[in-house]
Amino acid sequence: MHRPSRLVALSAAAFLTTGLAACSASASDEQPETAADSAPVTIEHALGTTTLESRPERIATVNWANHEVPLALGVVPVGMAAANFGDDDGNGLLPWVEERLEALDAETPVLFDETDGIDFEAVADTDPDVILAAYSGLTQEDYDTLSEIAPVVAYPEAPWATPWREVIEVNAAGMGMAAEGEELVASIEQEIADTVAEHPQLEGTSAMFMTHVDTTDLSEVSFYTPFDTRAAFFEDLGMSTPPSVQQASTDPEQFSGTVSAEQVDAFEDVDVIVTYGDQELVDALNADPLLSQIPAVRNGALVLLPNTPLGTAANPTPLAISWVLEDYVSMLAEAADKGQ
Repeated sequence: MHRPSRLVALSAAAFLTTGLAACSASASDEQPETAADSAPVTIEHALGTTTLESRPERIATVNWANHEVPLALGVVPVGMAAANFGDDDGNGLLPWVEERLEALDAETPVLFDETDGIDFEAVADTDPDVILAAYSGLTQEDYDTLSEIAPVVAYPEAPWATPWREVIEVNAAGMGMAAEGEELVASIEQEIADTVAEHPQLEGTSAMFMTHVDTTDLSEVSFYTPFDTRAAFFEDLGMSTPPSVQQASTDPEQFSGTVSAEQVDAFEDVDVIVTYGDQELVDALNADPLLSQIPAVRNGALVLLPNTPLGTAANPTPLAISWVLEDYVSMLAEAADKGQ
């Protein structure tokens, strides 16, 4: 699998431009102050308003993928959430995060075990200047508790619904690195455009991302709505959301929806289905008298994501996009050929 080194180069360029040195989990040296550092930054989000009087040096992150923003920008958090899904070797790090730490020649930060929720004591022990959570499921109570430890940057609109661009922009702003965040977004956008250009069959192909399917009960079709980052990513790849999925997705705070299998004819406009599963799922769908009539199922236009980091990376995050892009786009393009 191809592993681009673009993020390493981007980070180095950004830091040479600004004259800022990357900090590590054990770093204590103060970074040189710039004009941007001395000006307060105010960030409005769904759970309140956060003001940072100066550029934070000790950055902690909670919940999924927020640590990827500082890492992509060359800054190692003092603490971050351990991976609790898709971690194939059990070390608490997804492979693209592990590779990034190696590229920065950095030790693994303190890993917060969030199996039973946020470990507030562990977060406090890292003595952070800011806590990043632009992509998260923080409740107001979580936010209020974390705010007693340090200023918190929460999601802009709804839990678990922040698109990858905003994850970068909001978290980078919370680091006092808004300009570098914008550069990172532009660089990833260019990488996506270059990769997608090699697969013109994706243009306009409609795709539905089905949630984990229970093969013992196919009475319903469950899918991620366009408000979920996995489904929203189709638009970045030149694909489209079927009108049937759009019409069944009315609540912007709901990242998944369900339709009775008896209404399956509504999905006549679905060219490609992406879901988690294997051949057992394919056999079950083909054998079902209703779901087998969905064009994507009938044509075999299915992208089956394994229970590996590749499947995890289909949820686009700042470092995972580059790690998985070529493989994921190739899988989608192969399915698009069958669906046309």
